[in-house]
Amino acid sequence: MDRAQGRGPAGGDLSRGDDRPLYWARLALSSELRTWTPRFALDERRRAALHTALETASRGQDDIRYPGPRVKRVLVTGFDPFTLDRDARIGNPSGASALALDGTLVRTAEGPARIETVVFPVRWTDFAEGAVERALARHLPHLDLFTTVSQGRPGRFDVERTNGAWRGGFPDNENLSRTGTVPVTDPASQPQWASTTLPYRLLTEADTGRFPVHDNTEVTEIPAGATQPVTRPDGPTPGSTARAGGGGDYLSNEIAYRATLLRDRLGLPKLPGGHLHTPVLQFGTGNTDPTAGTVTDPEFERNRADIVHQVRVLVVTAVGAASDGWEEGLAARACVESPACPAVPGTHAPRVVGITPIHPVSGRPSALRSHAPDTAAPALRADDATFDTRPSLPGREFWYVNCLSCLQVAGADGPSVVPRCHPVGWGRFFSVSVCRRVIR
Repeated sequence: MDRAQGRGPAGGDLSRGDDRPLYWARLALSSELRTWTPRFALDERRRAALHTALETASRGQDDIRYPGPRVKRVLVTGFDPFTLDRDARIGNPSGASALALDGTLVRTAEGPARIETVVFPVRWTDFAEGAVERALARHLPHLDLFTTVSQGRPGRFDVERTNGAWRGGFPDNENLSRTGTVPVTDPASQPQWASTTLPYRLLTEADTGRFPVHDNTEVTEIPAGATQPVTRPDGPTPGSTARAGGGGDYLSNEIAYRATLLRDRLGLPKLPGGHLHTPVLQFGTGNTDPTAGTVTDPEFERNRADIVHQVRVLVVTAVGAASDGWEEGLAARACVESPACPAVPGTHAPRVVGITPIHPVSGRPSALRSHAPDTAAPALRADDATFDTRPSLPGREFWYVNCLSCLQVAGADGPSVVPRCHPVGWGRFFSVSVCRRVIR
């Protein structure tokens, strides 16, 4: 980590941001440990314990530390390089991102956030033995956001919407293949699918870097009552059996499935978390032959640096959205506080239990916002108003700047259709009056 983040001597000929030296060093140490004959007695149980200590310590699983409550807590995971039998030079930009981000303090729209990272092996057996759950379970209840990261498709990032409970059998770094349902505790209650709670729309629409970011909703399933798998472009159907999540059927999908399932089993359905696939880290033109090519080249270095930078920006963007109360899956509603975009009446009005004047806070999202009515119609813009209108649910605070009609609350049948505003811009407060409305 120190080497990747510019501290201490670089050592060697490869750039500081390269994740491969750590992987190669771990392989060499593991090999030495397996054949080590010390002067003292070392039985297989103790040798296995030493190997476990090497694995967990070198992967950052033993030193996840967060400061006090005023700093947002973020956990990011990466992977080792894989498919080395095809090309021994291969690196993994998710592992490089983990090294670059570990222990860093970043600024978000909602204040500072501390990022801690963990790197996982590309091995079926470790996952079946609970490596993901052991590393994450004690931290998830205290996080503001988590994302698992792995290498995916050429030329693009993907936010994987749905993760499937299926292992497709592609060989791992031990050349082992496993096919079948993802093995977890309490299989009787195991769902076929687990979903992201990352702000996928925001991540795909924001300008985060060189590569496009896709909201990937595709899955492969066996529909209820059928026997053959089919690919669905818009997610699983009710009662279907998983054959591939958005991230496929390899360990990328499995870590996403395990992490999001763990989130749900811990009773944290609102914790933002999911999986991010990076572009494939490619060598430069003329350096693609694994037998004759060099171990690095300028284009390879640039590709890795750009991917790592974009992972950082995506994480910062997601943390800011999570802190701002963003919740995916709830459609934008008309703003009830401006006559420029009246809300569509519902069947009953929520009860307003309090309106409290407060002072604007410098640095909060504000400025002109786009508003969409409940029915199909062109988006309307508030007339010279500056709204700070974070998406919210009943029982939580709605914040508005220059409210014009706080008591005129539009009716709604349930939480998912409470009128609210969809933020599309960022800026600073210009207004002098703010009111707070709490709905029950």
